[in-house]
Amino acid sequence: MPRRPRFSLTFAPEALEHLDQIESKHHRLVEDTIDEQLAHTPAKETRNRKPLHQPAPFDATWELRCGPDNRYRVLYEVNLDEHAVSILAIGVKQRNRLFIGGEEFES
Repeated sequence: MPRRPRFSLTFAPEALEHLDQIESKHHRLVEDTIDEQLAHTPAKETRNRKPLHQPAPFDATWELRCGPDNRYRVLYEVNLDEHAVSILAIGVKQRNRLFIGGEEFES
């Protein structure tokens, strides 16, 4: 079976700030999940990876759910031509509310 090409992952400066808003004990989990889930097939819909309806926060086109109880949301966009994934935001879902960088967004 041929190897799938690896996508380059880049974090927007705001996304790194959003990560600081999350408990530090979960940083590694979120980072590992991003690398595992988005490095090879970021534009494939799965149970925890879904395209977003527009308009979406940060103009993201995809969402990855991860962490305990899938409480963390990683908003990203994919450039298939350049094999690149841009992580635009990282938030926390609390019930039916999404918080990114301490600000509430429509979810």
